[in-house]
Amino acid sequence: MLKSNCPVTGQPDWGSVLVRYKGPKIDREGLLRYLIGFRQHQDFHEHCVEHIFTDLMAQAKPTQLLVLARYVRRGGLDISPWRATPGLTPPTPLRLARQ
Repeated sequence: MLKSNCPVTGQPDWGSVLVRYKGPKIDREGLLRYLIGFRQHQDFHEHCVEHIFTDLMAQAKPTQLLVLARYVRRGGLDISPWRATPGLTPPTPLRLARQ
């Protein structure tokens, strides 16, 4: 479960994050602590995904990386931003049942 805070309203935004990764072994506990740190992070959904992607690229130096966040719907709109290295695409469907 990924939680961040809306920079406009300050309200919490809830979602699920998917990380697909190829490269040197990554510390799962460290990654979990990092993602939990977003609970206090105040930014837009797309910026959160970009932040996670660039941090993982810099720290872990993977050969392939995909970061996808599926946020709970707001105003009837799906919010599922993603970023990937060239050649990777997000899995379908982009919606989860609780969205």
